Amino acid sequence: MMTKAIFSGFGGQGVLMMGTSLAHSAMSSGYHVTYLPAYGAEMRGGTANCTVAIGNEEIASPVASEPDYLIAMNSPSLFSFQTKVAARGIVFLNSSIISDRPSRSDLTVYSVPCGDIAQDLGNTRVANVVMMGAFIKKSGVVTPEMYLKSLETIMGSRKKGVAEVNRKAFAAGFDYIKD
Repeated sequence: MMTKAIFSGFGGQGVLMMGTSLAHSAMSSGYHVTYLPAYGAEMRGGTANCTVAIGNEEIASPVASEPDYLIAMNSPSLFSFQTKVAARGIVFLNSSIISDRPSRSDLTVYSVPCGDIAQDLGNTRVANVVMMGAFIKKSGVVTPEMYLKSLETIMGSRKKGVAEVNRKAFAAGFDYIKD
């Protein structure tokens, strides 16, 4: 098994945290993992992306050439990375702010209004966790329980309510995607 994903969006959307949390949960599940972040000089508002590769065996390169998945949190990310996705790959779009669709017809697209769902939950900062719920459900690369455990380890549970709102956001994204 080898799974590759690109997470991309504006700085401040939690894109790098999405990759870090996936990498952590995959490592905790016993997989080999590479994580390669990239971001502009200005963090918030600039561009940010990361690639994560997960496999049963050692991974030769951290570069996710022809990733299976693209998670695009904004339109520039969709346009920048859709050409890199493997044939018959899967694209997750933050439909709260992306109205465009990929120009490729061989991609499966899941539109997740993660910004709107996060706002309904009372915290717009968890839009990335909503998207991760949808991604984990469709990819099945790690179990929801392992992902949530890793997320709590990374984000901490010192602040009251952080773990709870993340669990709710994850569940909302997970439940948004139908089987």
